[in-house]
Amino acid sequence: MLTLGIVNTYDKIKVLDAHYRAIARAAPICYAYGFSLALYDFPFKMDADELVQFVADKTTIGESGKYLKLLHEKKHLFVFDLPKKGFQPQFGSVVVTTSKPEKKFAITPEAFADEIMNNKSFLVLVGLGRKGLPKELFSLARSHLDITSQGVSLETCTAIGCIPSYVMGIVRTKGSVK
Repeated sequence: MLTLGIVNTYDKIKVLDAHYRAIARAAPICYAYGFSLALYDFPFKMDADELVQFVADKTTIGESGKYLKLLHEKKHLFVFDLPKKGFQPQFGSVVVTTSKPEKKFAITPEAFADEIMNNKSFLVLVGLGRKGLPKELFSLARSHLDITSQGVSLETCTAIGCIPSYVMGIVRTKGSVK
């Protein structure tokens, strides 16, 4: 299982446009590339059904929530508080995305694609907000992924689109070579 986890580092109390727009942008990417979508620490006080309807009512992105609805129907949408001691084990190994990976934990997109091809499960975390992912999450991750391999920092929604598409492009290319 591959899961894109978006960690909210914006406002934890008030719902902002950035919250539901990021969800609406992530859903078609997750759907297209076979990822589940997990949302962490979002300020929504609603269940997943209500969240899907709320996002669909707020934006036309992702065909007005069509892909978010499809993810939810297929049980590939998850909403959680940020865990204190570790992420849900059913998602597999945690991979943090960063433009500054610690050398000993760094994984290249190509090596990550190889791991995916070996049927391993991963939770790929992206931070939503100016601060990026909280540093305490780095210690919970087995790997640190710089999708650019060049230390280039990407805006959240750019990363949300780039990471699944680039990694799965490598997987699909390598898979067709065999």
